[in-house]
Amino acid sequence: MNDKIQPHHLGRKAVLYVRQSSPYQVAHNRESRALQYAMQDRLRALGWSEVEIVDDDLGCSAAGTVTRAGFERMVADVCLGKVGAVAAREVSRFARNSRDWQQLIEMCRVVDTLLVDQEAVYAPRQGNDRLLLGLKGSLNEYELDLLRQRSLAARQEMARRGELLVAVPVGYIKADGHRLEKDPDRRVQEAIALVFSKFTELGSVRQALLWFLEHGLDLPARRAGGDVIWKRPYYATLYRILTNPVYGGAYAYGKTRVVALHDGPHRGIRRKPREDWLALLPGAHEGYVDWERSEAIRAMIKDNSQGGGACGAAKRGDALLAGILRCRRCGRKLTVRYTGNHYDVLRYACDRGWLDNGEPRCIAFGGLPVDAAIGEQVLRAVDPGAVEAALQVDRQEAQRRDDVREALGRDLEAARYAADRAFRQYDAADPLNRQVTAELEVRWNRTLERVVALENRIAAHAQSVPRRSPATSDEFATLADDLKAVWDDPAADGRLKKRIVRTLVQEVVADVDDEAAEIVLVVHWAGGAHTELRLARRRRGQCRSTSVEIVDAVRVLVRIVSDDLIAGLLNRNGLLTGRGNRWTRERVAALRSHNKIPVYCPEVVSEEGWMNLTHAAAFLGVSAKTLRLAAEGGEIEAEHPLADGPWLFRRSILEGTVGRRITDQARQRRRPPAGPTAGQQTLF
Repeated sequence: MNDKIQPHHLGRKAVLYVRQSSPYQVAHNRESRALQYAMQDRLRALGWSEVEIVDDDLGCSAAGTVTRAGFERMVADVCLGKVGAVAAREVSRFARNSRDWQQLIEMCRVVDTLLVDQEAVYAPRQGNDRLLLGLKGSLNEYELDLLRQRSLAARQEMARRGELLVAVPVGYIKADGHRLEKDPDRRVQEAIALVFSKFTELGSVRQALLWFLEHGLDLPARRAGGDVIWKRPYYATLYRILTNPVYGGAYAYGKTRVVALHDGPHRGIRRKPREDWLALLPGAHEGYVDWERSEAIRAMIKDNSQGGGACGAAKRGDALLAGILRCRRCGRKLTVRYTGNHYDVLRYACDRGWLDNGEPRCIAFGGLPVDAAIGEQVLRAVDPGAVEAALQVDRQEAQRRDDVREALGRDLEAARYAADRAFRQYDAADPLNRQVTAELEVRWNRTLERVVALENRIAAHAQSVPRRSPATSDEFATLADDLKAVWDDPAADGRLKKRIVRTLVQEVVADVDDEAAEIVLVVHWAGGAHTELRLARRRRGQCRSTSVEIVDAVRVLVRIVSDDLIAGLLNRNGLLTGRGNRWTRERVAALRSHNKIPVYCPEVVSEEGWMNLTHAAAFLGVSAKTLRLAAEGGEIEAEHPLADGPWLFRRSILEGTVGRRITDQARQRRRPPAGPTAGQQTLF
């Protein structure tokens, strides 16, 4: 008997600790487990009659990252003085971290418990044995760390070559163990391609998600076991698909890192900058989009985020330049505020410094004239391609309708296959085994209900979409002339106009020239060119006021006609009030009162001598056409305030030399003969 083993040791039980590090070792390394169980023969040979086997920790690592119930129970029995010896095939089976190892040695020293392995017996109360056990524990911990480093280095080397595939995203499968290929299921491929096309069309992840939810379309997802299921999409579903470089045909590894947390969970996952990724290999496999488009999509998603240098996603507000307007004085983004009784008057202001740091406000100005000026610049840039743009929009509209129909058609095809498969299972079952056939019949009915529901959805969708022939270039021939009217239409989609502006304009730098009372805008176009605009600052409420041209026209017309006739003339010329209304007698009267224009008075008209074209022609004794041509040619002074309106002449000018000259010229003009002449031949 070993001299370290005393009778009081043999009087207590011995514990044999059996452990393997992973479930894979438990399933395949059976010989190692058999050798560990054979240690109980060594303990009986050393003199222990009672041997307890603790194998609760099979499949658990001893690195200290998981809780080991068997080890804790063994240490508790040692502390109670019930154990004379703890044994293992190798001492590394006890622990591979200093905390658990030193705790076991200290408890064994206090209660005088021996440690036994296949080579020797150790008494922790002896200094040499305690030193040897400490060295072995350190070597075990170092060995585990060395194995981990070797494994990590091997994984990193495979990742640099693009051969390490840890998790395969939905839409791909493993080929040859180290290469990605598209999922052969065409339904999965087309669903993922539809995600990219919808984002490109709508411009934001949220709008694409709302489109899928509006039409009730499902997207594929991969379960933990690797099977593909179809379920209702969420924001994270679309975001992961759109931002994953794998779908752009690139291999990426090392995108995240593990950090230690002191509150809550012990570990946390953090994303790393792209320059810190271990591997990024474009063109490693076939992508659902090309790499350039994938990069553009990620840049667009980044720009849609709020704050920082991003302009934010285009929203429903009327502010055309929201997110791309920057203050020239402090460099901050200008914010948008809506004022007015109905909150329909927008105003741009740079007040972030005042809100955040108490600094003085920089600039503020009305947004309607600024948006109108930038919109006019954008229309000038896109005017040459208006017809082609309209044709492209029409094709996209037809494609949007086809996207829903094709997605529902793919779902219907999959549902019919599932129904056919359920029928074949039901048909292959024994009819006498009702417990089986009843369940198969229920499953078959469920699949048939799914088929009928999809057929009804397709029919309802076909009825809701009007049929029409594709548009041609001839139908859009006049679009370039009407482009401004379409842009200014209140029913036009504001988000679409914002996306057009952000495509062409990178940023607009704004400032206010207080001395000149002007708004200074510097437009930074996407191509690198710059345009400077200067707009006169308007006083409060001037954006909703009637234009100066209409006021001047009313000031002239009031000389010869009343308010009723002025309203009719303005409406005939297609002119509207500042708020977009048609003219009435009351509105003309209010306009005159606001601008201090006198009312029409026949006595004043007779005294000042104003005449219209008919009265002036009768006064001169010439035809109205003759007088009109003379006025258009500049031969006589006259006023013509509206394109489709009256001419105004003054009696003092008609009585002068200019009027007499026009009359004399009309009388001296050679007239055509009223009857037949000698030089005219007859027909017969």
